[in-house]
Amino acid sequence: MTKTVIDSAATADATSLARAAFAEAAAGRTGALRAGFIGAGFMAAVHSRAARAARATLAGAAASSSASAEQAAALLGLERSYSSVNELLSDGDIDVVHICTPNTTHAPFALAALDAGKHVICEKPLATSVGDAAELARRAEASGLSATVPFVYRFHPMVREARARVLSGETGRLLSLTGGYLQDWLAEPLSDDWRVNAELGGPSRAFADIGSHLVDLLEFVTGDRIARLNATTRTVYGERSNNRDIATEDLVALVVEMRGGAVGTLLISQVALGRKNSLVLELSGTEESIRFDQERPDELWLGRRSGFRHLVRDPGLLSPDAARLSVVPAGHPMGYQDAFNAFVADSYAAAVAPDGARPEGLPTFADGLRAVRVTAAVLESAASGRWVEVTE
Repeated sequence: MTKTVIDSAATADATSLARAAFAEAAAGRTGALRAGFIGAGFMAAVHSRAARAARATLAGAAASSSASAEQAAALLGLERSYSSVNELLSDGDIDVVHICTPNTTHAPFALAALDAGKHVICEKPLATSVGDAAELARRAEASGLSATVPFVYRFHPMVREARARVLSGETGRLLSLTGGYLQDWLAEPLSDDWRVNAELGGPSRAFADIGSHLVDLLEFVTGDRIARLNATTRTVYGERSNNRDIATEDLVALVVEMRGGAVGTLLISQVALGRKNSLVLELSGTEESIRFDQERPDELWLGRRSGFRHLVRDPGLLSPDAARLSVVPAGHPMGYQDAFNAFVADSYAAAVAPDGARPEGLPTFADGLRAVRVTAAVLESAASGRWVEVTE
C-alpha cells in the first residue's frame, strides 16, 4: 500500500491559517462564533467546556424539555435556554450547533442543523444506519459548512506523534496490531443507561459507543483501513434495572485484515471489571513497535529488537502536528478534556477559515460515516459468523 507522508510545512501553514482566521473572528464583537447545544447531559458539559476554551460565546441550549434546557443553561453558564430544538435552530445568531443527545436523534438533528445553515459538531455515532450517515456526509460536503464528529483521541499529542512515525516510515511496514477499549461501567446486572435501549442507542452499543473510537484511532494512526473483519458479540445481561429484552452487545471481539496486509485483533467491552477507560493500541512494524495507552496519554512505548523505551511528551522533541497540540510544558499532564478542547478549537477554526482550509486530522462527517460502515460490518459478521468486507 502506498502511504502519504505528512507534509509538515503544509500542515503547519494550513493550521496556522485556520487558527489565525478564528482568532480574528473571535476578536471582533460581532464576529465571535456563537454556539448552541442540543442536549443537557454529561457530553453537553464536556462540549461546553471546550467551546468556552475556544473563546466561543455560549449562546444557549435546547433539551428534552424546557425545564431541562433551563437547568442546563444555569449549570453550564449559557446565555439562555430554548423551548425547543426548532427554536434554537431558528435563531439566526447561532453559528455552530453541538448535538449531544441520544444516538437515534443524531441524524435528524444534524440534518436540520445543516438545513438551517449551521456548522455542526455531532456526537458519534453520526447515525444508526449507513444510509442516514451517508446522506449526512453528502449533505455536509455539499453545504460547505464545517461538520465534525468528536473522535477526540486523535487530539492527544502522542497519538499525532505515533501517526507521524508510522507515516514517515520509521516503523517500517506494518505487520500486526492489537487493540482494546475496556470499561466496566455496565459490568453489573443492575447497571443501566439509555444506551442499552436500542430505540435510543441504536442496534449497536459497545462497538458504536467505544469500539468506533478504537477503529478510528487505528485507521488514523496507520493511514490504512480495515479491509475485512470477523466479529463475535456477546450480550452478558439480557435484562437490566429499567430495560428488558436487551439486544445490544456488552462486548465484541474481532479479527481484522488491513488493506496494507497487516492483521490484528481488537477487543471492546463495557463489562471488564476494574477497567475505567482502557483504550490501548499497539502496532508492530518491521522496524519498530508503537504502543499508545489512553490512561497514560503523555507517553509512547517504542520497541525494537535491541530493547524498548518510553517517549515522553516534550513539545521540543515532537513532530510539528504533535507539538502544536502540546499546549502545556513537558511534565505537566494533558488528558481527555485537553484533547476535546483541541478538537472543538479545530472544528471552529474550520468553520471560519477561508477557502475551506481545515486543520490537520480534523474528523468530519465522512469519518463519522466510516465508523457507521465498520459498525454495520461488525454486526453483519457477528450475525452470520462469516468474514465481512468493509465497504468504503
